[in-house]
Amino acid sequence: MKSLAELQAIKDKMKNKIVLREGTGDIRVVVGMATCGIAAGARPVLNAFVEAVNNAGLTDKVTVSQTGCVGYCQPIVEIYEAGKEKVTYIHMTADKAKEVVEKHLKGGNVVAEYTVTDAN
Repeated sequence: MKSLAELQAIKDKMKNKIVLREGTGDIRVVVGMATCGIAAGARPVLNAFVEAVNNAGLTDKVTVSQTGCVGYCQPIVEIYEAGKEKVTYIHMTADKAKEVVEKHLKGGNVVAEYTVTDAN
């Protein structure tokens, strides 16, 4: 950085992502970001959720945040909606995250093939 203007430009660029993670939306998306989850690929999943929620215009409705260990050493995402049971997505990738935003968060339909079942 060479100037305060450059620093301000970086701040402005990142503002939406920070607000998104700390927002108070009706839906909470929580990504497991313990060291094992990060090693298994959770960071791109978190970034994909933040970007897709922002691009879909859902920032007033959806809050994306991170948590520590959720019990499995893989990218895990839990979605909480008021009045509904928690949905847990497993083996997540950035592409799956984008699909979940479109189908579940935007469309209201759980992407069942990515959720926890007795067969997983």
